[in-house]
Amino acid sequence: MTPTGTDSAGHPRPVIDLHAHSAVSDGTETPTELVAAAATAGVDVLAITDHDTVGGWAEAADAARVHGVTLVRGIEISCAWRHSSIHLLGYLPDADDRPLRDELARARDSRSTRLERMVALMAADGIPLGYDEVLAQVGPGATPGRPHIADALIANGTIRHRDEAFRSWLGDDSPYYVGHYAPDPVRAVELVRAAGGVPVIAHPFTRTRSGDLDDALVARMREAGLVGLEAHHRDHGPEEVARATALADRLGLLLTGSSDYHGEGKRNRLAENTTSLEVLDAIEAASSGATEVVRP
Repeated sequence: MTPTGTDSAGHPRPVIDLHAHSAVSDGTETPTELVAAAATAGVDVLAITDHDTVGGWAEAADAARVHGVTLVRGIEISCAWRHSSIHLLGYLPDADDRPLRDELARARDSRSTRLERMVALMAADGIPLGYDEVLAQVGPGATPGRPHIADALIANGTIRHRDEAFRSWLGDDSPYYVGHYAPDPVRAVELVRAAGGVPVIAHPFTRTRSGDLDDALVARMREAGLVGLEAHHRDHGPEEVARATALADRLGLLLTGSSDYHGEGKRNRLAENTTSLEVLDAIEAASSGATEVVRP
């Protein structure tokens, strides 16, 4: 965890959590509830990073002003490389940038049809689930995803927590897994940068991902404009943190830390991993200014 106590002069350092999800994608709290939870947890700076959508930005910004939380508006883009899923955080991109907006819409549309096919495969194998039950878990305007299948299984009493569903049925190596459209990670970096945003790879070496992120790919992403690696994350042990730190040193990348909070959808807790103020300042400086940090 990144230290958040006091600086050398004894001044308190802000608690900065740069990766959190609302119910607009696969979290369990509305953007307003997410920001309120962050304030209660003592978070000073929060990034809302819903999957492939900026739909929660406006509500979160309003809530941030009410609760006195500084808000970094962002997204998490699901990318695909060699049958492996790579997630790219994009901070402060221009929400009106047409190429980025079109790419996100394509990914969201593909997710929706993919879930229906997964549910059909599961139901055919005797897993008690209907697609209407899944749709009931997707909030208005939310990006559908596998966590919503898990939520439907929780709702009908088949399982107790999302982790059980991913362990048994929803993982990338599951016979029920169905792929969806996802951009190449280098292309995603280019899109975020062209939209004035700041790209950071989320949990690059997570032990729960099928496959492995190649250092050479990270170098290619760096050439395309990658700015950082999310080193401090629940899915990273000491070995993964050391690897990310060494790679960041070699490529001149920033290191971030975040909770990847999903409300009750994951066991991750707000501010369990955090980012330094110096890194936040560097991220803000690297953006174009089209989308600004929301300060109370």
